[in-house]
Amino acid sequence: MNLSRSRRVQAAAAALVLATLATACGGGSGDKQSSGPVTLPFWGWANGQDAVVKAFNASHKDVQLKYTKVTDQSTMQKVLSNAVKAGNAPCLLQNTAEFVTTWVSQGALADITKYVSSSKDKFNAGSWATAQVAGRSYGVPTSSAPNFTVYRTDIFQKYGLKVPTTWDEFIAAGKVLKKHGIKITNFAGEDPSTLEVLSMQAGAHWYAIDGNSWKVDFQDAGSLKAAKVIQQIIDNDLNSKLSFADYAAVQRNYDNGGTVTRQISTWQMAGMVQNFTKSFGKWALAPWPTFQGEAAKTPSGTNLTGSVTLVTKQCAHQQQAAEAALWMSTNTGAVKTMASPTTGNGVMPALADSQSYIAGAIPEKLLGKNYEPAQKVVSDSLKTVTTDWIFGPDTTAMFAEMGVGWAKVVNKEETVTDLLAHMQEWTVNDLKSRGISVKG
Repeated sequence: MNLSRSRRVQAAAAALVLATLATACGGGSGDKQSSGPVTLPFWGWANGQDAVVKAFNASHKDVQLKYTKVTDQSTMQKVLSNAVKAGNAPCLLQNTAEFVTTWVSQGALADITKYVSSSKDKFNAGSWATAQVAGRSYGVPTSSAPNFTVYRTDIFQKYGLKVPTTWDEFIAAGKVLKKHGIKITNFAGEDPSTLEVLSMQAGAHWYAIDGNSWKVDFQDAGSLKAAKVIQQIIDNDLNSKLSFADYAAVQRNYDNGGTVTRQISTWQMAGMVQNFTKSFGKWALAPWPTFQGEAAKTPSGTNLTGSVTLVTKQCAHQQQAAEAALWMSTNTGAVKTMASPTTGNGVMPALADSQSYIAGAIPEKLLGKNYEPAQKVVSDSLKTVTTDWIFGPDTTAMFAEMGVGWAKVVNKEETVTDLLAHMQEWTVNDLKSRGISVKG
């Protein structure tokens, strides 16, 4: 964000208590009249979206989508930023929720609240929140991210272990497995989302809105509670350190029994099915371990977070774009396509009632006799997606900086609490450098 835009955001914030990210960077005149069909460029990366676009175009005479597939969410961040600068952003784009606030603060997204607010009750609360900043809508949620543990039943049974219900039990089980050359989890050195999701689960809030300013707190009780668990796992060498840069190697490790649990959502099981050859039928689902003495809660997280279809500020037909986004997230055929691990990404829909999609979103081939019980785990998890986690206006840059430190943490070059202390100072300074009012 350049300083002149930052000052405009600040000024509006003082008047509207930081709802200004919507006011300063929201929708403009947007909707132009057109004689003939309106064509809306749509950029996305998820499997199945091309089929959804074809279905939309077949059922709509006056509005057509022109789909371009981008490699992944990180690439989307780069290409959108370049397109916004060049003045040729698409009307619609798909990505995950952690990017929304950053793009709003950069003036890239349109405020489409007036077009979509009447549909709020069609979606679950956690998903609806992912497309909002300061109570204003900039897109429509496409998927939810109920999270749970997937684990190797045969290996747990072999060593007389029950699936852990708390993080203390998780660590204790990891110590038993370590004696047999098995790791209980994998921490990829480039991906600090483990720290983020455990912090969420523990009740942390790294970003919050405080009056007319952003508040930053990477050292609250929840963050420190998460740090303690992660540090014990690392200190006791209970984790593999396989990078997702070699995705096939990570999957082989799980398939071969080198690592035996993952905290995941439905879409990641599709990758397991596609890459496994040996362990089909030996996996089961269970709720996330909890912190000692606390009720079960399954959080949403950065690389597990639900996706959204966003409308850009440069779109000349914002109402039609908003309506197209709603159709893709609510049409039964479109939702079913995306929920399937075969035709789509295996994502859970963002709808308030997603029960009918659960059976198709989880792979029976992977779970075998554990398939039926797994459906209840997913169903229960749908109600526990975090609704009050706020992504800050520099989340993208923050996460990249955290990734540098996380690699050091995984390699025992610094502690988790050291990383949190660094991120506290770094994030406050980064926001200030962008001209954004901040406390912390």
